[in-house]
Formats: sequence, structure tokens, C-alpha cells
Amino acid sequence: MTGPPDGDRDEFATVTFDRDDGSVVVIVGSGAGGGTLACELTAKGIDVVVIEAGPRFAEADFENDEFAMHAQLTWHDKCAATGSSLVAENFPEAPVWTCKGVGGTTLHWAGTSVRFQDYELRTRTLYGEVPGANLADWPLRLDELAPYYDRAEDKMGVTGTHGMPWPQANNNYKVMAAGARRIGYTQVDTNHMAINIVPRDGRNGCDQIGFCREGCKSGAKWSTMNAELPKAEATGRCEIRSSCMALRIEHDWAGRASGVLYADRHGHHHLQKARVVCVAGNAIQSPRLLLNSETSLFPDGLANGSGMVGKHYMRHTFAFVYGEFEQPVNMHRGNPCAGLIRDECRHDPARGFAGGYYTSLFAYGLPYFASYFDYKRWGRAHTRWIEAYDHIACLVIMGEDLALATNRLTLHGNEKDHHGLPIPSLNLDDHPNELAIKNYGIKKSRALYEAIGARRTYEAPGAWPSAHHMGTCRMSADPAHGVVDSWGRAHEVANLFVSDGSQFASAMAGNPTLTIVALAVRQAGHIAEAMGGGEI
Repeated sequence: MTGPPDGDRDEFATVTFDRDDGSVVVIVGSGAGGGTLACELTAKGIDVVVIEAGPRFAEADFENDEFAMHAQLTWHDKCAATGSSLVAENFPEAPVWTCKGVGGTTLHWAGTSVRFQDYELRTRTLYGEVPGANLADWPLRLDELAPYYDRAEDKMGVTGTHGMPWPQANNNYKVMAAGARRIGYTQVDTNHMAINIVPRDGRNGCDQIGFCREGCKSGAKWSTMNAELPKAEATGRCEIRSSCMALRIEHDWAGRASGVLYADRHGHHHLQKARVVCVAGNAIQSPRLLLNSETSLFPDGLANGSGMVGKHYMRHTFAFVYGEFEQPVNMHRGNPCAGLIRDECRHDPARGFAGGYYTSLFAYGLPYFASYFDYKRWGRAHTRWIEAYDHIACLVIMGEDLALATNRLTLHGNEKDHHGLPIPSLNLDDHPNELAIKNYGIKKSRALYEAIGARRTYEAPGAWPSAHHMGTCRMSADPAHGVVDSWGRAHEVANLFVSDGSQFASAMAGNPTLTIVALAVRQAGHIAEAMGGGEI
């Protein structure tokens, strides 16, 4: 081990590996997949180098200020958008929202941690032919994932599981639960969340500040920044190189990944050699990296012989419903997402669509509410809602997005970023199934509020920059139909793995983070076994 040149060393690093050390596992990205993988591999005695595009944060850097933290955490690099979706129309230069920092988007996420249901893993079989969609079953069964879900929930401290307490019920939840009972829903709770209710695993108990999506100053919310990565570094086998952008993955003459070329914080280029490369940059940056790694052996991008890299991008169907009530609600007090209705998360074509959705609590502070309540609508009608802020309750409909081959990530033909790489270009079309879920969910949510005396209700289309990124390097049993196998290993490159939501063959109705962590735990065991047996 030797130190890197002056000015390049991460000021937090406790160990450094020589760039010519080809025995290490290089992980690109430090979020739910990459950070978890680093923790699991180092615990098994494997040396790891994590390359992260963003800086390191500490809890002291976080502010209970939505706008300030959005500016601090957001990945601001340009991403072009095309397609018929309102997201592409409204945000043609920033169609997605991700974080850039050590911990990735686990810095920002609200903490909802739900498992896939069986039907969500078998969309091709159960939904059949859906015009315009290109559905696929996972090459995994739910019972294969179950023990890894158990490990992930315990690792993350998910509420309502394994003896962990449920979150407290705030006023926003009490309104939701009362309305849900009135219209016949029975599966209502304060949500499975990776947020400590009591101190656990070195993390504080929740202080009910309400700024969960702004970094969590109290340290109660699980993130790889405050949980997995410190544990990985404590083994002495993990080096995190922050503010370092991966540019391309190199391979040897036999087509095996041999290292990662990256630019450090000063713009200097370096090649870190590797025994194994794991890509965990999210469903935008991971396919972008593979596509940028084209060579004569892989002319369409690394591991892209099937032409599937970048295809089948999925996010979630979102819509927001607000209700104004006679008594104050103060939705911003307490955990903003600690409430979930599960009744509609099922496959029931009689409702007029395939798949299902969750109805969740949602809340934000007054400045954000004023800006995003309906950012295209101004005037007296708008200000009446702002003036009633403390009397308003909010729900979000979060539904399954079907896989479309046309919803895809490609490299822009003209524009390049400051590293000289083509910027990502994302085509986004809304499928009729997505719109049907949204319309049905809005109708039911309005009925929920009206059943308990809402003075008025309002729906917002939810056409914000997309989140919960999935697909683009999906799993498949047949190499012709996907990019990686059931372990996340590239079909074409034996020592290359995809370790984030890019692997998903279908979208679930809920937040994908728990599944990403479970898959990373499972993948780490497979990598360690393959390395130990000399297979990779």
C-alpha cells in the first residue's frame, strides 16, 4: 500500500491502496448498493476501493433547510431528456433527481423500506402481453430473496420488523388512517422505515425533526454514510476516494475487467487496477459508464452485446393529493412519510390497470410547499392553499412503472460534460397503465379525505424530476434478454457486477432501497465465494 499524490488523498481515508494493486475489488458508487457491498466484502476479508463522484459529508454539514440541502446534495450535472412524459417536458435538462456524495442517495431518501411482493417479480407471467411494454420475470424467486431481506432489515433497523418498534403516529397519519378506515381499507400502518425509533447500532433514536430528506442531522436514519461505510473503513480494508468521477472501465485482452479510469477532484486521470469491478452508480450513471467503456471488443459498450444496456429505465408513478381540514394538521411535524396504505398494492386487472400502488404520507415545509404545491399555477387560488398550510394533509400515490424498451438511457450525440464525456440522454414516455394507476389513486385518495370531512381537495400531477431509478441493466436468465444474471454478474464479463437498482427486471410499487441492499448482501457472498475458489 502506498499513498496517492499530494492533493488527491481523501482527507478521511485511513488506508490507501496502490493503483497498480490488481487484487482489490473496485466499487463505483457508495450508495445503497455500493456502500453495502463495501461493508459486506471487507467483513469477509476482501480489500475494496470505493470510487465516489461526490464529496464526503458529516452530520454537522446537514441543515434543516430543504432548499439549502437540495442544493448541497443534488447531482447537478446536466442530463438531457426527450419523450412525451411531463417530466421530459418540464425538466428537459434535469429529468432525474439523485445525490452526489459519499452515501449516494441514501443521504436523501426518506427511509421507506418495503419488500417486493411475489407478483412484482413475475410481471411477464402474470400481466401477460401489455401493448407498448416489454415485461420480464426476474430470474429470482421471492423465497430466495427472503433471507437477504431479513439481513437487510436487521442491518438497517427497519421499523416494525425483527422486534423494532413502529414509528410514532403524527397528525398527518391520524387523518390518513381515519379516512382509510371510512372507505374500507384495512392494511394501514406507520410504515416500515430504516429510521431508529430508539438508539440502535450506534445511531441515535429519531428526534421527530421532520427533515428526513435533508440528510438527517440526528443520525437516526440509516444511510451508508453513517452505517455501512464507517464499518467498512474500520476493518482497514476499505479506501473511499471521494470527489472522483469514474470515466470508463478498462478490460484485458480476454475481455475481463482490469480496472477503472477516473478523474480526481483536480481533474487528473488515474487508473485503479482491479480483480473485480462492481458498478453501483444508479440506473443513470451505471449504464452511462458501461456505454462510455466501448472498445473494439465491446463496440456498443462494455457488457452490451445484447443491446440492453440503458433500456427499460423505470421510475415510479407519482401523484399528490391534498386535503384541507377545519382543525390544524401541521403535516410537517414528525416523520414526513410514517404512514402507508397497502391495500392497493396488488395485481387486480379489474381496476383497469396492471400492477399496484401504495398510498403514503408525504409532507414538506412551508417554503417547499409554496414552491412545489403546483409550480405552474399562480394567483389567488394558489395562495389560498398556501395560507391554509397548517390545516392541510398530504398523500402521495406511488405506483409501479412498467418496463418500456423506449424508456432508455443513451449517450448524447453532441453535448459533453466537464470531463469530456457525453452527457446522459434519457427518453421518457408515460405508458397508459401508469396514467390509469395515477387517475385511480387520485380518485381513491380524494374519496379518503372527503370521507372525513375535508373542506376541499386538490390533486397535483407529480411531474417532478424522476426518482427511484430502476432498470437499464436488468437481470435475465437468457443473456440475449438482459445484461446481468441473477447475481448481478454481467453475462459477457465474468468479473464485472452491477450492484444497484439497474439490475431490476421490473419496478415494484414501493421504494427500491431495501431490495438494493438485500441484493448487495447476497451478491457479496457470491463474489467472496467466487474469489475464494479462484473463479474470478
